Amino acid sequence: MQQQQFLGIEIGGTKLQIVCGHADGTVLSSHAFVVDKKQGAAGIRNAIETVLKQYAGNGIAAIGVGFGGPVNRLTGKIATSFHIEGWSGFDIRQWLASVIKVPVFIENDANVAALGEATIGIGKNYHNVLYITIGSGVGGGLIIDRQIYHGAIPGEIEIGHTQMDRNGTTLQDLCSGWAVDEKIRTLVAAHPLSVLAQLVGERKTGEAIFLLEALKANDPFAHEIIEQTTDDLAFGLSHAIHLLHPEVVILGGGLSFLGGVLESRITKKLPGYLMKAFIPAPAIKLSQLKEKAVPIGALVLCSQNM
Repeated sequence: MQQQQFLGIEIGGTKLQIVCGHADGTVLSSHAFVVDKKQGAAGIRNAIETVLKQYAGNGIAAIGVGFGGPVNRLTGKIATSFHIEGWSGFDIRQWLASVIKVPVFIENDANVAALGEATIGIGKNYHNVLYITIGSGVGGGLIIDRQIYHGAIPGEIEIGHTQMDRNGTTLQDLCSGWAVDEKIRTLVAAHPLSVLAQLVGERKTGEAIFLLEALKANDPFAHEIIEQTTDDLAFGLSHAIHLLHPEVVILGGGLSFLGGVLESRITKKLPGYLMKAFIPAPAIKLSQLKEKAVPIGALVLCSQNM
């Protein structure tokens, strides 16, 4: 029996991805774009429509969407985007169905990535999986026996908005990719002769990409940033673990590309923030699907809902 073909779409604050493939994670073709914030939601929709028209009449069975922000999965409307203007209240399900006449399923992007990791990724051997995406923002998704946990609409597992103090500082404020970029800018300005500053050069965005290389060069300021960030992540994760107690926590998103540095330090720091009954702490794992976690998860979403 021939497998159905689906389209999986990731709409984030910095990137747009569209893949065509099967629910087992096989990707037949893919398209990736850098999001231009100045063009807002309209620019993203134009790019999506251009790609989707290439697949019209090609036997696509459904479209799955992972959106970077809270959505109403029942009505297909976006609540808001925390990063890109022009999405609030937009009926993305109706719009996509008008471009290609197929069923459309929409979820928060972290939910979709979590579904992908828990069904065909690193979490496939666990019953209860907590996925954390650390990208332009910080989001989360909980999977129980390969099904997305849903709270009241329009959101759930918004771990990035967990307050870390009474002043309103959130986990996202401290640990998102954009937050780490800002930490690097501050240190580079104060220490222009450091290894980290030399690597960053004149770059004004996405500075976190140089953090791993600076760590390998034993730059003390890079170590300061990674120690501070992983400690905040471990503390923030402890709140979710006390509430949910998953078997495994999977780290995804751009900052997860730091790899073993991130995994090992959070693993070391986490037990210090947990009650003794929850030790040993849940396993900390790195995303297996990496940058394709959301669009591949969207393929799985299609299959589960058809």
